[in-house]
Amino acid sequence: MKVRAPSADSQYFDVKKLLHGASLVTVCEEARCPNISECWGRGTATFQILGDTCTRACRYCYVNSGKPEHPPDPLEPLRLANAAVQMRLEHVVVTSVDRDDLPDRGAGHFAATIRALKHKLPAAGVEVLTPDFLGVEEEALRTVLAERPEVFNHNIETVRRLHRRMRGAKASYDKALWLLRSAKELADYRVMTKSGIIVGLGETNDEVVDTMRDLRENGVDVVTIGQYLQPSDKHAKIDRWVHPDEFRWFREQGEALGFGSVFAGPLVRSSYRADEQRHAAVTGRGAVAY
Repeated sequence: MKVRAPSADSQYFDVKKLLHGASLVTVCEEARCPNISECWGRGTATFQILGDTCTRACRYCYVNSGKPEHPPDPLEPLRLANAAVQMRLEHVVVTSVDRDDLPDRGAGHFAATIRALKHKLPAAGVEVLTPDFLGVEEEALRTVLAERPEVFNHNIETVRRLHRRMRGAKASYDKALWLLRSAKELADYRVMTKSGIIVGLGETNDEVVDTMRDLRENGVDVVTIGQYLQPSDKHAKIDRWVHPDEFRWFREQGEALGFGSVFAGPLVRSSYRADEQRHAAVTGRGAVAY
């Protein structure tokens, strides 16, 4: 599996300087995304708000876990929006760590970030990839959706059988489905919903299709499927390397289930070429295998 290195003529180093200079965190760096050189080289990035410390400890995720030391930075939404302007983004993806320590689980900070982006970049699409807002789900959803992001994403991550083992006792497969379904039900506009699946954690291909079916039955428009890459010796072991032909099969199954867009491939991640994912769903381009 080949990962592209930064080239001298790409925008990679300009993006890195801009983000670090604005004290912004990206999931690209925090999660050791294999696509960072490609995406930053294209002048795009996925912003991570609410700090760099997650209150969960999923077995596949490299993001730092623990007890966050600081409250949300009230100036972060403006800094993020200003950076998005400088990057000339037409589609902005914002995610976060889990913040179970906050009364609203960070929903208000998501809302403030969306407001800032829509003020600074009114023509851009905004995609949010949210945590599960444990215990305040409906209120948090209403807070986020009131700002009308074009895409609401919550990753189900893995199949039902492995969900608790990989994500911990606080996470729930059925609650993830509820969030995605409820986003459509609570929004007073046509919001696109999206979710992602990691393969190589011990699931079978049939279980992946079962999860895709669950997502589609709960109204999800876009699904992404990518290979798990073990970030350290302390994380879950890779169970298998999924063959490109299997990713193509997932794509075909997704098309048959009626997803507007299916992005499947070894290096596909939830926010990988997110602008293209949304465009494919809107235009009916459909499934893509990378």
